[in-house]
Amino acid sequence: MDEIQRENMLSELYALIADVNSQEDCRILFEDLCTNKELEQMAQRLKAAKLLKSGLTYAKVIEATEISSATLSRVSRCLQYGKGYKKFLKD
Repeated sequence: MDEIQRENMLSELYALIADVNSQEDCRILFEDLCTNKELEQMAQRLKAAKLLKSGLTYAKVIEATEISSATLSRVSRCLQYGKGYKKFLKD
């Protein structure tokens, strides 16, 4: 797949997600798009981000979420340098 095809497919995906109007519709869509494990992993990352943002240590976040240290490190970098968590995680 070339880069243009990839970008077009991602654009269609983002547009579809942006059109979702309710939590229930979002659940239905994501259950079709993702495996249960993928949904659990995304939820785990979100929980870890919230806990890190609240000031918990890596050890406490790992204990609370059972997230791997490598994934937690990525979540932490996204909290520091990314845009999504900063925009959507409210204090």
